[in-house]
Amino acid sequence: MNFTKCVLIIGLNFPEPNSSAAGSRMMQLIELFKNNNWEIHFSTAAQMTSHANDLEKLEIEISSIFPNDPKTDEILKAINPDVVIFDRFMIEEQFGWRVAEVCPQALRILDTEDLHFLRYARHQAVKENREVQVPDLFNTIAKREIAAILRCDVSLIISEVEKEFLIGKFKIDKQKLWYLPFLFSPLERNSFEKFPDFETRKNIIFIGNYLHAPNYDAVLYLKQKIWPVLQKKLPQANLLIYGAYPPQKLKQLENKAQRFIIKGRTEELDVVFQDARLLLAPLRFGAGLKGKIFDGIRNGTPSITTPVGAEGIAGNLPFCGEITDTPEEIINSTLKLYTDLSKWKQAQENGREIINSRFDIHNFAEEFFEKLSQRKKNQQEWRSTDFYQQLLMYHSLQSTKYMSRWIETKNKLT
Repeated sequence: MNFTKCVLIIGLNFPEPNSSAAGSRMMQLIELFKNNNWEIHFSTAAQMTSHANDLEKLEIEISSIFPNDPKTDEILKAINPDVVIFDRFMIEEQFGWRVAEVCPQALRILDTEDLHFLRYARHQAVKENREVQVPDLFNTIAKREIAAILRCDVSLIISEVEKEFLIGKFKIDKQKLWYLPFLFSPLERNSFEKFPDFETRKNIIFIGNYLHAPNYDAVLYLKQKIWPVLQKKLPQANLLIYGAYPPQKLKQLENKAQRFIIKGRTEELDVVFQDARLLLAPLRFGAGLKGKIFDGIRNGTPSITTPVGAEGIAGNLPFCGEITDTPEEIINSTLKLYTDLSKWKQAQENGREIINSRFDIHNFAEEFFEKLSQRKKNQQEWRSTDFYQQLLMYHSLQSTKYMSRWIETKNKLT
């Protein structure tokens, strides 16, 4: 089957790579298709923000589409894409049925970003101070997210851990799950020589998007359990808290006397990381890959994080810092890595090896487009044998569709 290499990405938001890992991930996907000479369209119901990338400068066609607006059908027909990528399961719920009806020939791909239901289950367990249990996983978000995965032809999974989780716990056909993590150019052996050295760097940082609950929780954990001890043992260090969309409750945590300083958003991400000796990221819940760890690697800044924070990053390789759990372990590991030059340099080198061995874009791009071409070629055959896709399209898609149609009619009458 020949196709024109036209992809439509339906975004939850316009990508903000300096605000979140999700924004960086979206720009990596866009660059992946652009470098392979695809025509790219980006549609969203969201408003453009001042922090979003200018997609038009990349020669990407932009359009506004809305969930309960019949004009969306006209836009889909005009674009007539070969591939549609839904940016997270909520977008597939809103637009999947329209794409299936208006563009039945389009390969429908869900970019999960991370497993939202897994993050939710872990959050609930943390709130109740216990381990995650199997019933926690079968939450309402799981039912919606798994349904979206089953309805789509392919889902992009960012973490090997999550791919195995879906196959093992939920018996998802592995052929529907494509592992496509963060993608980077390789780091040269002398990558870090131009950056500030160990002695020049004094501060410790945390960074995150505070629309994302794990990040606020981590800052609160730092404030209450970790920094009161560290600030006494490391009198030369400030703990600088960066990140987009800081709420007022975060700003109120600042204590300059304890050198616990809320900095907020930064437009100079690399500079912030290169000025820091360590990234301290005690994430107690979450899912997917943590963009902050990779920003640290790229800028020669080792990380102290938890098993959740490190999940899916190093594989069988040594981690780019320390993986710890309890407050005492986090404090001790931070002190060791902050004061030991040889350990610090080894953590830098471990990070470089992680990027080059596990996240080199050249190891994924060609295979991705080969698989895409084959799936597109055999699309009807795959769909004809995918009973669960047919089942979910028949039932849950219809309910979503007719709810949307009802809202359309209501809007016309008001």
